[in-house]
Amino acid sequence: MENLDELRRSIQACRICRDAPLFPPPLPHEPNPVCIISNTARIAICGQAPGIRVHNTSLPFNDPSGDRLRQWLGTSREEFYDPALFAIVPMGFCFPGYDQHGGDLPPRRECRQNWHDHIFAAMPQLEFVLVVGQYALAYHLPDWRKKNLTETVQNWRGFVATPNEAGRIVLPLPHPSWRNSGWLKRNPWFDAKLVPILRQKVRQLIDNGK
Repeated sequence: MENLDELRRSIQACRICRDAPLFPPPLPHEPNPVCIISNTARIAICGQAPGIRVHNTSLPFNDPSGDRLRQWLGTSREEFYDPALFAIVPMGFCFPGYDQHGGDLPPRRECRQNWHDHIFAAMPQLEFVLVVGQYALAYHLPDWRKKNLTETVQNWRGFVATPNEAGRIVLPLPHPSWRNSGWLKRNPWFDAKLVPILRQKVRQLIDNGK
């Protein structure tokens, strides 16, 4: 089993995407890897990559997207940032920079190639993995992807009822960005049916872990 303390130190010191990128161009700024790994958390949040606010504060989901995600989960900030309760492992650990239109670039692929398999092997206690967005979906549920994210999330009952080979429930979610407000309006079943089940499962794992 991987040593979590060694992994934390190695990830924090990682400069591959800037100094020796496997997928050029190099990261255009000083890396600041942001993730939370834990040997006690039973829930993992697996998203895309930090935005500029997270980059500047070194706190994952420290933005409006995080506020909406915590609302979906029914958790306080204190619970969400308690490493005894939640691991937070985005597909890219560093803010990837902006594209030509001012939007965030995709997560750097160096993180997935170098770190993710080691991280999840080092956290066998995880029971509930929440997959946020298409890049995380491609890693955590490569065989379950439907034609698009909506169809995949609509199959939530199947995910809840079918743990993966590691015995974990892996549940796909849309990105909680406020840019997805239109998606939520077009898909009212998400708030009406999935969110209550999500909150129930999260609360059960939190309360049983205390």
